[in-house]
Amino acid sequence: MHSISWWSLSWCLIPVVMVYGIYWFWQGRPSEILIASARMGLQLLGVGYVLVAMFEHPSPWITLLVLSVMICAAAWISVRPVRQQPGFLKAAFVALFIAVGVHLLISLKLVLGVEYWYEPQVMVPLAGMYFANTMNGVSLAAERYHAELQRGESERQARITAFHAAMIPQVNSLLAVGLVALPGMMTGQILSGVSPLVAVRYQIMIMTMVLGTCGLGAALMLWQLGRSYLRDPAAFRSEKPTQS
Repeated sequence: MHSISWWSLSWCLIPVVMVYGIYWFWQGRPSEILIASARMGLQLLGVGYVLVAMFEHPSPWITLLVLSVMICAAAWISVRPVRQQPGFLKAAFVALFIAVGVHLLISLKLVLGVEYWYEPQVMVPLAGMYFANTMNGVSLAAERYHAELQRGESERQARITAFHAAMIPQVNSLLAVGLVALPGMMTGQILSGVSPLVAVRYQIMIMTMVLGTCGLGAALMLWQLGRSYLRDPAAFRSEKPTQS
């Protein structure tokens, strides 16, 4: 596998500067890209050190702590477009917990057959991919569901429209994989020297599990929101001031 030195990594500033220039030239908010890029670098360095420590001293309690941080952050981010709506955060947490939990169990025990579920080398990367993709699905479902109800659509129509919207990225990924792009995990494995045929099997597992987590997560989110809507329709159809 090719090694990347810190000096070589500095060339990655080129795309950041390029996008910063576009922001500045079009009189946008160039500080946004600098803050986001700086946070990305610091967060990845931080998690890198945490993972090194976890790999050296695996513990179910530390793994559970990391998973707890993941799900809380994912739930909070997923309701960002509709954070002013009461009950959405709890619904997102439940949807993420069940959807990701079920598919982690399938992946770890049935597909990979790991001996210890808390092995950080396996659990953390899988949980990260599942939470990230399910978070996006839940977020799209919640935002579209709320928007459709605001437009005056029936609850049933709002639910199916929101579910279709939440699944667009996953369906597109399934259609494009191998033709338009090689997914990140498969690319990483190939770069590290793993046989492409082995990488393909891992990628099939990831993509089918992500499809399931997104579908189940979005459905659970919409099911909970539907129950809340039936109890208090006015809370969904009235605009409330957005909180920052």
